[in-house]
Amino acid sequence: QVQLAESGGGLVEPGGSLRVSCAASGSIFRINYMAWYRQAPGMQRELVAQITSGGTTNYADSVKGRFTISKDNAKNTGYLQMNSLKREDTAVYYCYAQIQSSWGAIRNAYWGQGTQVTVSS
Repeated sequence: QVQLAESGGGLVEPGGSLRVSCAASGSIFRINYMAWYRQAPGMQRELVAQITSGGTTNYADSVKGRFTISKDNAKNTGYLQMNSLKREDTAVYYCYAQIQSSWGAIRNAYWGQGTQVTVSS
């Protein structure tokens, strides 16, 4: 069984920075894909950033140049560095990953429980 645990959310002023983390635990051979989604009140969940096993990244237009996704394969942990935060970045941020539990196994998808990020003065 694999679990994803986010941490690092909180309250930050506009223009500030925050880094959220996503630690995967359990039976893990390889994290093939990791992404961060967010959901604001009354809104649909949206894709913010994604990273492949090879390190290729993509970002939503609304966060390009401000957010950076990365992952540490040795620690089975992903990160989302958020700079120049705006009020409209306020949301619950969710980690999503596709993980193989052993060599040759299929990928299974997992979600974290979410972490609240609030941008306010």
